[in-house]
Amino acid sequence: MHDLTAGMTLEEQIGQLFVVGFPDQTITPELLALIERERIGGVILFSRNIRDREQTRALTHDLQAAARAAGHRAPLLVMTDQENGLVRRLGADSVPFPGAMALGAIDGPDVEQVVEAVARATARELLTHGINMNLAPVVDVNYAPDNPVIGVRSFGSDPELVGRLGAATIRGLQGAGVIATLKHFPGHGDTTVDSHLALPVVTASPERLEAVELAPFRRGIAAGTDCVMTAHVAFPALTQDAMTPATLAPQALTALLRQRLGFEGVVISDCLEMDAIAATVGVEQGAISALAAGADLILISHTLARQRAGVAAVRAAVEGGALSVERVRAAVARVLQLKRRRLVWSDDAPAPLAGDIVRAHQELSARAYLRAASVIRDVDNLTPLHLHQDQELLALDCPPRALTVAIDIPYTHTWLVDALQRYHGRVRALTLAPDTLDDALQAAQSADVVLLSSVNAYRDTESLHVMRRVAQSGRPVIGLALGNPYDAAALPEIGAYLATYDYSQPAVAAAARVLFGRGEE
Repeated sequence: MHDLTAGMTLEEQIGQLFVVGFPDQTITPELLALIERERIGGVILFSRNIRDREQTRALTHDLQAAARAAGHRAPLLVMTDQENGLVRRLGADSVPFPGAMALGAIDGPDVEQVVEAVARATARELLTHGINMNLAPVVDVNYAPDNPVIGVRSFGSDPELVGRLGAATIRGLQGAGVIATLKHFPGHGDTTVDSHLALPVVTASPERLEAVELAPFRRGIAAGTDCVMTAHVAFPALTQDAMTPATLAPQALTALLRQRLGFEGVVISDCLEMDAIAATVGVEQGAISALAAGADLILISHTLARQRAGVAAVRAAVEGGALSVERVRAAVARVLQLKRRRLVWSDDAPAPLAGDIVRAHQELSARAYLRAASVIRDVDNLTPLHLHQDQELLALDCPPRALTVAIDIPYTHTWLVDALQRYHGRVRALTLAPDTLDDALQAAQSADVVLLSSVNAYRDTESLHVMRRVAQSGRPVIGLALGNPYDAAALPEIGAYLATYDYSQPAVAAAARVLFGRGEE
């Protein structure tokens, strides 16, 4: 593969190993300088960069034109986190789809076909924006219910299911021409610490890692994933210490991923600005150590100064002998091989999706959301609801107090209330909190049925307390988990419970249909 790097300067090679983010919806002078001078090989887009399809098509076309004019050997990798569900970056004019845990909740032998179809449609949505790489699927097994950062981003707690649906996602994405990325290797599912905020440690034995964490990665690698993203998580069973995250550990990236699991594709680090790296070894040393450990792409998503410093640190490490030229050349060769296989230069902006394709995506989305909305239990036989027109439904909301920074979809109770009002005229909406508990209890006493919605209340003692008071009010109460379904287990006092795994508009619309027994419309 090294002939792919023939004739490239050291600066050109190092630039190909970096992926950067930026703050605007058009190319900034600073980003242009990174592309032209530092020869940066990839760009990551977040919601901050994406307004709608037309704007994003223009942005990505300009990005590729800038790289081509600067003499890049291959097009830029333009990537995003379109996991679907609560972690998605495309604008409101794109079709949303359920996230991993919602898809994992679909009951039926065709679940893999549904997941693959959703991934294929997601790829088409990405390509029409000019985005050629998706940082998905998440194949972390959500082993710890208290996990603050994975949760509904995982297909579930069963390694076999996670592996099957992860492989289906890879087939759908890559079959439609988008680079897929398994994440977060070797597994972020058994953590109670968010690696955006600190360094998590997984103390599982090698046997448990093999049976749980690694099983979905094995399946995804067998399915032909182009990329694997690393986890900023320490695994003492692999490294014999609790201070080295997998991103920086050759025992994880080289000995395990490359040699034992046989992965030959591109390894990309998670963002080095997350505090598991930035607040420990630092971004600059993190970039050097990740490459030395076996990573091929270094992701620095936010800060220009850190991006420039990371590139400079790697160059200095190579020139000083701390990082071998051979290691850099091998990483560049893998990146260029991936680009040669998946990307082509084009003078034209990406084509819009045809109307029939958009309609097909909308229909697929609605069906998938409806099948994902689950009645977890109903010992009180409250669902489906059959209310007389003069009966009142109290929509009582316990809003989330904290969400991982990976989620940037704003929370609003309005979407649920609007969806409920499609099926019943008398819906009263209230927010539940310690200082509104008395008002909520009074309102519950006058309501015929209470719908008590929440997002990950099981992780918040104060939220559980106020919800439990409502559950014990003596009125008919139906719970609705709009995030992790573990709220239902934390509130056994509520005999009827639904889950959507998602608080977005299409998810709550599906929940309302299920609640009122209108699923077959």
